[in-house]
Amino acid sequence: MKNICFVIPSLDAGGAEKALLNLLSVIDYTKYKVDLIVFIKKGIFLKQLPPQVTVISIEGNYTTFSLGLFSSIISSLKKGNLKLVFHRILFALKNRTSKNTSNAEQISWTNCSKSIPNFNKEYDVAIGALEKSSIYFVVDKLNAKSRIGWIHTNYSKSGMKKEFDINYFEKLNFLIAVSQECKDDLQLNFPKLKDAIKVIYNIVSPSLIQKLSTENITDINFNATQTTILTVARLSKEKGIDLALNASIELLKMGIQFKWYIIGDGSERNNLEQKIKENNLQETFILLGLKENPYPFVKQANIYIQPSRYEGKSIAIDEAKILQKPIIITNYPTAKDQIDNGVNGIISEMNGTAMAQNIVSLINNPTIIDNFCLNLKNENLGTESEIFKLYELFNESK
Repeated sequence: MKNICFVIPSLDAGGAEKALLNLLSVIDYTKYKVDLIVFIKKGIFLKQLPPQVTVISIEGNYTTFSLGLFSSIISSLKKGNLKLVFHRILFALKNRTSKNTSNAEQISWTNCSKSIPNFNKEYDVAIGALEKSSIYFVVDKLNAKSRIGWIHTNYSKSGMKKEFDINYFEKLNFLIAVSQECKDDLQLNFPKLKDAIKVIYNIVSPSLIQKLSTENITDINFNATQTTILTVARLSKEKGIDLALNASIELLKMGIQFKWYIIGDGSERNNLEQKIKENNLQETFILLGLKENPYPFVKQANIYIQPSRYEGKSIAIDEAKILQKPIIITNYPTAKDQIDNGVNGIISEMNGTAMAQNIVSLINNPTIIDNFCLNLKNENLGTESEIFKLYELFNESK
């Protein structure tokens, strides 16, 4: 039996986190003993993990380091750990002065890593299940015969600096992309690693999603007299919720009766709430927060929209396809990997006006919706077999 370790910052709601949960739900535990290292033991997916997974959180100095700046400094001073104080201050300065959050996580890793001990257990395979810190952790802190990194986004659009990542990627046996487009982009950025870059699609289970979608919803009432729109996404700049809000403003100008629900949370919540208030959208554009089971909401919605500025391969879109929803997504670089424009959904230009026009087009043309749903029904959308690609990489570890 091989010892496998996955690493991810937390199990808060997110596409990569959901993809990992799905993967861990289908892995063969008669062949693999699995540890999951999380930086912080929290997240709505924690209690959904299979019982065979051993969850390990980082403790000790990292617990102190991860506190707010003032609390972290005071706690470290009380312990006489001046070195940790120094690195905590540098960590804060780098994150506050960097204009790019992805690059900030890269350049501040050196300071963060000083609070994390090396793990002595030897693994056959260690997998950084998310770009940046998870991969850096696998390389710097774990003893493993084989190392794998997982990239869930379009690298060129992510804001990450390849000059930093190349030092880590060269120490991996494999680098996994979630779509062919993401693989092509990685190979463009890291041509010397071309042969080590593989594609493994996010694992989704149609039978499980269909089953979970039957759960009753008690916190909102879907009104048959108006259009219900749904988006499941982190409230962050790259997910384009502000673009969806602009589309809502346009829809109101057109006199369309609708409610647009957003499932998710994130750093842009305060900005979005302010803009919702400024435009009197409180009753129309509604932030529902995190939902452990979003599928009943997707099932009952009339239209599903993903307004992202960039994606790797969105697991939320795959799930909406399984539930046969008419889908509109924005024209980010990897959009065509999931939606065949005009066949199983619409790829809209990346602005509120275009999205609003496409929404109205669907509302006024139910035949288009019927055709999209029929085409989705005929697609083979289950990807459980992708786990065998990962097994092949496991077996290549020495």
